[in-house]
Amino acid sequence: MDKKIAIILGSDSDFPSVEKGIKLLKQLEIPFEIEVSSAHRTPERTIELVSNFEKQGIEVIIAAAGGAAHLPGVIAAHTLLPVLGVPIQSALSGIDSLYSIVQMPGGIPVATLGIGSAGGVNSVLFALEILALKDATIKKKLLTFREEQKAEVLEKSKRLKEKIESL
Repeated sequence: MDKKIAIILGSDSDFPSVEKGIKLLKQLEIPFEIEVSSAHRTPERTIELVSNFEKQGIEVIIAAAGGAAHLPGVIAAHTLLPVLGVPIQSALSGIDSLYSIVQMPGGIPVATLGIGSAGGVNSVLFALEILALKDATIKKKLLTFREEQKAEVLEKSKRLKEKIESL
């Protein structure tokens, strides 16, 4: 399977927010590309990466950034590929990052996920849902993942009831 998802982090310190999502990609055996590039400190490199991703056949870009969090917007301004923005926890609890990503001007969309690791996992799942529209293998893996989640919840419910019975 060719790489269809690219992940760009504004800094290596953003990795904890996407780590669970990356583990999920590896668990599902979905190949991906990952890079660190800053919208402010390496803008030319960021644009070059996006151009190269398009040439390589990448279909979705996940961009994680904190603080001013311009990375997803800069990427979106230079591609027609879907860009999924993940706001990173920051000095202002990630609210600044969230606002920077979610408040894109009309005409340059960025899909914005939740702050932190939940957003990192959901960005991966959303990217896979986009790819599953035309890839039956990915769709099957997502359906299996959902069934596994369901089984986990049912098992937790069972254990909780057993715990309550023993009180």
